[in-house]
Amino acid sequence: MDRLVAIERNQHYVHNDIDEWAEGPTRLHPINSHQYHYNSDPEGFHIVNGREAFRACWWLNDAVRDDGRTPALEANTRADVCIVGGGFTGLWTALNIKKHAPDADVVLLEREVCGSGASGRNGGFAMTMWHHFLLLENLCGTAQALRIAQASTDAITEIGEVCEASGTDVGFRQHGWIWTASNRSQLGMWRATVDRLESHGVKLFEQLTPADVARRTGSKSNVDGVFESGLASVQPAAVARALRLVALEKGVRIHEYSPMTQLDRAETPVVRTARGSVTAGRVVMALNAWSGMLPELKGRFLTLGGDMFITDPVPELIERIGIEPGLLISDSRLLVHYYHVTPDGRLAFGKAGGTLRPGNSVGTKYEGPSRRADWVRNSMLRFYPEMAHVPITASWSGPVDRSMDGLPFFSRLGRPDIVAGLGYSGNGVGPSVLGGKILASMALDRDDEWSSCGLVREPPRGVPPEPFRFIGGTLIKEAVGLKERAEDNERRPNPLAVFMTKLAPPGLIPTDH
Repeated sequence: MDRLVAIERNQHYVHNDIDEWAEGPTRLHPINSHQYHYNSDPEGFHIVNGREAFRACWWLNDAVRDDGRTPALEANTRADVCIVGGGFTGLWTALNIKKHAPDADVVLLEREVCGSGASGRNGGFAMTMWHHFLLLENLCGTAQALRIAQASTDAITEIGEVCEASGTDVGFRQHGWIWTASNRSQLGMWRATVDRLESHGVKLFEQLTPADVARRTGSKSNVDGVFESGLASVQPAAVARALRLVALEKGVRIHEYSPMTQLDRAETPVVRTARGSVTAGRVVMALNAWSGMLPELKGRFLTLGGDMFITDPVPELIERIGIEPGLLISDSRLLVHYYHVTPDGRLAFGKAGGTLRPGNSVGTKYEGPSRRADWVRNSMLRFYPEMAHVPITASWSGPVDRSMDGLPFFSRLGRPDIVAGLGYSGNGVGPSVLGGKILASMALDRDDEWSSCGLVREPPRGVPPEPFRFIGGTLIKEAVGLKERAEDNERRPNPLAVFMTKLAPPGLIPTDH
């Protein structure tokens, strides 16, 4: 890849506020003191509000230790590829670039520490894309949908192998997933997907009896379900830290505590931070929910929160209840419940449908302890009333980037040397492995199965403008909640709530994790 030439003009976006990115002049706007501060220690810039994630998220507190902190960027440098974002997508992209081009100079910038965004705060479900097969087939056609879904199965194995090679214990347990019905209205929600797969000769999901579902999940509230083997539970923040170690070993230059403050769209793009810059032949934006800072992406997805908690270790109680250790469990509602037992006997329990943010801004609403922890805990008690007196160790929330069709997308932002990927819609731990392959091929201008796959496309349209997006999304989300509460209590849902629920696009409300 050619090295870089002088900048001829600037077109960039300036961080004026934590909730606002706007087009600005060449001069960098000052950073507001309430957002950032600089320490004299090697950790460099801290996002003050972002630090709440460490105090709240148990995964991050458990995983982020003294594992060799990388310094903040404090100089102007050049690289072949600059990756912005140190989560799963950015790290897998870096590893795939080094796989195809070992001599490529790759710089990765992360606003805080690798994994501190959605990658370190999710439910720890390393899933495939088979349950999204109908969406994939509609987008890509049958042959390519089958190939992508199979590759997502292989990705689970790759996660385990790479993390094992790093010497990091990420709690990887490949015990599979039960897709349940947690009330009678959800019975058979998987049937169309299962039938379609079987019509293509893919017999992947095993139909369980209601007794088997109740026994394996430890809850009579789960009244039916199907099982997909090969999926894995993980400690997600530990996975991110393991990928970071491998990337460093491969020669990737990682600068944590280095949030991007500008993207200069000159002849050769320049990514700027508060105290340095990277001039790069290719730029990869791996920002996920933070992608709203880019004008091409701001109105092309939805930012919606997820909330979860983790209990104190209670292995004896969990054994008495009968929850199968390491088994991934989730139901078929739109405001999905998802949970599993950790290796040390904690219940990690989450629920989708949290805070919807206006304008796709991330802001501070997703930092600190979950504002909806009681709501999530009450949901858990419906499944496991025996855990009423079990202490909650920590609760937290996080922003999720939801595409309008529920599938990720990978796009060139007006020019071939700036690419981006996002829209995992709550199912990113496993599919981000594929995202890294796609973005690496795009960044290296490779003509292969990944750069030409159906997920490489224009950002999906269909998000209404503000304030209609925020108001409409909030009303739909509340209608979904009303409908599902009625169904849990075996009552007839309000007809208006039923009608409003039908207006929800696949990407607004998650059906996975």
